[in-house]
Amino acid sequence: MKLIVGLGNPGAKYEGNRHNIGFMAVDEIHRRHSGFQPWKARFQGQVSEGRLGSEKVLLLKPSTYMNESGRSVGEAMRFYKIEPADIVVIYDELDLPPAKFRMKIGGGHGGHNGLRSITAHIGESYRRLRLGIGHPGDKKLVSNYVLGDFAKADRDWLEPLLMEVADQAPLLAEGKDSQFANKLTLALEPEKAQRKGKSQDGKVKDGTTGAAKAIAPGQGTPAPAKPKGQSHIRQARQGKSVNLPKSGPMADMLKKLLGGGD
Repeated sequence: MKLIVGLGNPGAKYEGNRHNIGFMAVDEIHRRHSGFQPWKARFQGQVSEGRLGSEKVLLLKPSTYMNESGRSVGEAMRFYKIEPADIVVIYDELDLPPAKFRMKIGGGHGGHNGLRSITAHIGESYRRLRLGIGHPGDKKLVSNYVLGDFAKADRDWLEPLLMEVADQAPLLAEGKDSQFANKLTLALEPEKAQRKGKSQDGKVKDGTTGAAKAIAPGQGTPAPAKPKGQSHIRQARQGKSVNLPKSGPMADMLKKLLGGGD
């Protein structure tokens, strides 16, 4: 059994809050994968059992309010004898811009009260999917910001993000976090994914170097790189003949530098 937890606060009052993006993600997984049972109250939360790919999965939305999320997660973990490595917690991240995400295993709670509670109950070695909501810019504004609803304009990035998380959730269930992250990046940030296609030695996936990727219009072969030009001063110092400009400020300056002036 794998456990995927979405963090948030229960009740209609909090439903659209930025703090509830974890609930939203788990709801989207439930909607987009038909094998899940209806939600029911259990483990101090709302749960649904089903399958993602070949894995049996329990979706969990703690009803304990954010600050006590660990009570619910710990109870479900102990009942099913689930290891922390088989638990994924999805939550809001202030330190990531909206629409960005990061996968992480273990580590501190970063000031997030939901993680603080979970770590206190099950340790810190569980997996985390952080979904960026941005920062209001002032620490004093954080509470009202996270407990405020997403704006209508946020739907442009929020809905695609939640749908992709749900569509790629089987990879999370199978423990393939790197593949999950790559799939999301490819779908949400294709330009970034293309840059990541280069290996450390500068090669890209088709075997050519990054410098050779420029293709001349209408041609199928790479355009040759232009040789770097040399300055008039460098050419003169190397003993090469220099075709100096005859007049103007540049001509006067070069004559003085090269010893040709008065």
